Amino acid sequence: MAGNASDGDDEIVGINVTPLVDIVLVLLIIFMVTANMIVRETVEVDLPTAAKNDPKETPKPPVMVTMDKDAKIFVDGIEVASGAFVTKMKEAVAADKEARAVISADPALNYANVVNLIDLVKEAGISKFALNLQKEAKAAGVSPSP
Repeated sequence: MAGNASDGDDEIVGINVTPLVDIVLVLLIIFMVTANMIVRETVEVDLPTAAKNDPKETPKPPVMVTMDKDAKIFVDGIEVASGAFVTKMKEAVAADKEARAVISADPALNYANVVNLIDLVKEAGISKFALNLQKEAKAAGVSPSP
């Protein structure tokens, strides 16, 4: 017979690692090429500089006003008593004349509570406010009136 007669009892003494190294090197090259493309997706632009760069002109973040389902009022995540709420908002207006507020309220609240909260925000001197909403695909049980 030509070749090696094997009975299946021979031990494998060496492992050929050449194919493994070839695969690892190909993966490394693919990674290097794609990483370069991912980084270059952004457009490089030389931005102009402003003649006047005053940090006082950058708008301050809005005051986050939240009312939970128990009608507790929170300002920037800290619970505030309803009597001290207007004082806290007036402090925000004193710190920034252009203060803005974002009002969030639990949907289980009575409509009058939310309107009262808006009135308190206005009373404090904040005329620019927004109502925080969560988008839904379709409002459950509410149909627009014609």
